Formats: sequence, C-alpha cells, structure tokens
Amino acid sequence: MAFESLSERLSGVFKKLRGKGKLNEADIKAAMREVRMALLEADVNYKVAKDFCAQVSERAMGQEVMESLTPAQQVVKIVNEELTRLMGGDEPQTLHIKNKGQTVIMMCGLQGNGKTTHAAKLGKYYRGQGRRPLLVACDIYRPAAIDQLRIVGQQAGVPVFEMGTEKPEIIAAKAMAYARDHGNDIVILDTAGRLQIDDALMGELVRIKEAVEVDETLLVVDAMAGQEAVNVAKTFNEKVGISGVILTKTDGDTRGGAALSVLAVTGKPIYFQGTGEKLDALEPFYPARMSSRILGMGDVLSLIERAQSVQDDKAAEQAARRMMENKFDLNDMLAQFSQIKKMGGAAALLGMLPGGNQIDLDQIDDKAMAHIEAIIYSMTPAEREHPSIINPKRKRRIAAGSGRTVEEVNKLLRQFEMMQKLMKKAKRNPKGFMRSLGGLGGLKGLR
Repeated sequence: MAFESLSERLSGVFKKLRGKGKLNEADIKAAMREVRMALLEADVNYKVAKDFCAQVSERAMGQEVMESLTPAQQVVKIVNEELTRLMGGDEPQTLHIKNKGQTVIMMCGLQGNGKTTHAAKLGKYYRGQGRRPLLVACDIYRPAAIDQLRIVGQQAGVPVFEMGTEKPEIIAAKAMAYARDHGNDIVILDTAGRLQIDDALMGELVRIKEAVEVDETLLVVDAMAGQEAVNVAKTFNEKVGISGVILTKTDGDTRGGAALSVLAVTGKPIYFQGTGEKLDALEPFYPARMSSRILGMGDVLSLIERAQSVQDDKAAEQAARRMMENKFDLNDMLAQFSQIKKMGGAAALLGMLPGGNQIDLDQIDDKAMAHIEAIIYSMTPAEREHPSIINPKRKRRIAAGSGRTVEEVNKLLRQFEMMQKLMKKAKRNPKGFMRSLGGLGGLKGLR
C-alpha cells in the first residue's frame, strides 16, 4: 500500500503527542525531527522535507495550537493541510481538453515506467467520458512496441494509428490529419523511452513538439523509484518542458517520496496515479485524499467512487434483499468477493477506511480470499445453496478438490453460519444488528 511505512511512522509520532496533553516548544521540535526523518526515509527530497517541517513548526508554535484544548489534534490538522498543499492543494489538477478540434497529449519518460500501458489507460479513461481518443505509435525503436500498443489499444477499445518505422515527428503529423478526418478529439502520442536520459531522446521529443502542437506533455514516472523519479521529472522538465506527471505503481510503493516531492521540485502537478496493472486502474490524483490516507484518516470518497464504478445496481439490490430475507448463500458470498477484487482487493479497500492502516492485513488478505473462493468452487451447486447439507464425507471431498484442509472448510462454514445468524438478528432487530457488527471481526484469513 502506498506510503505504508510513512503512515506508520507518522502515526507513532502523533500517538506520542496525544499522550502529552498540553504541548510546549520542545515537544513540537522533537516531533518535527521525527517527522523529518520519516519523510527522508520515505525518499522525500531533502529540501522539501526540511521546508515542510519548518512550515509545520512555524504554524504549530502559534497561538492556535499552544492554547488549544486538543493541541495534538491541531498539529495533525496542520500536517494534513501542509501535506495537501505540498502535493497540489485541495482540488485535483485536470488536463485541459478542448471542446473543439484535437487535444494532443504526448507521453514521455524512461523505458520500463509504463508509458505504453498508461497511454492506453488514459485512452480508456477519456473514452469512458464520451471522448474519441486515438493512440499513436511513435516508439519506433523498442522491439514489439507497436504490437504492444495495438494490443492494449484493442483491450481499451481505442483505435491505434501506426506507420511502422517512419520518423516519429512524421507519424505524429500524419496522425493529426487522420484524427481530423475520423473525428478523434484526443490524440495520445506514445513516444520512445531510453534506459537513461540522453540527447537523442530529448531531441526526438523536441522535434515531435515542433511538428505538431502538443497541448499536454505528460511524464510517466515510477513511484517505486522514489527520489530518482523526481530527478527524472526535473530533467525532462528542463530539457523538453512537461505540463504534468502520471505516477505509476502507487499501489505497491511503500515510501511515496515521489508524490510528495515532484510538485515542489518541478512546479508541475501530478495529474493521474496508476493503481494497478489493469487498464481501468488509473485515477485522478487528489492531494487532499492522499494526505488523508497518509495520516490514517482514510479516503472514503475514493472508496465510494470506486464502488460506484464497478457495482451493478440491480445485482446489489438483489443481494441486499436476499440478505434481509435471510436467503444469502455461498453463491452470494462469491459475488461479493468478485466485487471486492474489482475494487482493488481487500488491502486496497482497507487503506481507504479511517484507521485502516492500523488493521493487521495478515488477517484480511487477498490470498485468504482466494483460498475461500477455491473452497466454495469445489462445492456442488446444491452445497453452495444449502451449506447445511455438507456432512463430514462432503467436507473431505471439498477439501481435496480445493487443495485446502478440512479444518479450513469447517472454519468457513462456521463463519458463514455466524453471518446467517447476524442477518436473522438484523431482520428482527436492526439496532441489535449494528451492535453485533461492532464486535464482529469479519472473515479472518484462511491460510
């Protein structure tokens, strides 16, 4: 999960502050030293970390905190506001898409950072908004680059324009004519990358920008690269001129320094973040939401949006009705697991819940969910609909078919029985049901 280690460190700092009650100048200085170390360990640029802590310290030593009845909460509030400001402010930055004519977006970056995949993700994102994007294959050097773009373009439902190994600037110019003739209003140029920054790479990007009027130049950088990603962004901005950044692999980055440093170092915002390998795993970058997640406050708005994007309203209504009528069976449980996977998995969802970073993910992991699914898939349709018919002989067969143990089968059936009891209670006494939910730890992981 992004910022995992930073979140843990900051949680520890704020816990110490809450234990002190009233704060003095020495308390704040000690806390800021720990915050600075946490930021540096998260691979945040040194100057950015230093300036951030100085700004927080200045505000925290003011009357607002020192005379507050809840000084530790005031410090957290200030840190939250400063983190948000550091990453771009309360509202996300959005690309300027023209209402008439073609908007040209040039993707650039080093090899292996996901330019081609994110070009397709961006195409799918705007196609979902009713636009007609066109992907353009300007990477003529990397083996199979054109084939890759053609494949991901087909998966995203976005057409691809290609001219083989013709010069990239000529391809871009011809693509513009094609887009005008075929009504494509967004043209996304997938350019070549290099293993390192060199004059040949920069010269090619400059020639493309001279051949066509590029509206947005987006640098694709790997969040896992940390401080190096920021250095790459700075150099590309100086040599070519970028308008913003797409930060990839934010689902796997445990440090997150790139997200906290890139705007301060380059002056260019993060427009999007890649949150997974699938083509729909692209989200606008919300600084305020990311700050909230870093501080363990959750990101409920993103959770709701993600749920709305994958849910089938009719299926959700039927599932809710079956639950309230106590007809919920193991087939319904499988359907719920499918929804969770579409939303990014259990760990990703927990990271969006307030306090979710405090939950032991070993107890609720995606492998455990896969084990449960294997057990359910090994049952007959009758057994899924009526688990009560599963006797010892059936349990042994199910365990063998799923590669799990009889003990794990028993554990799943006990948890399902507990869910059924809760649903009966919900029907009889909704208030009592909510109290029971408070004490239910949920499905614990099957190893």
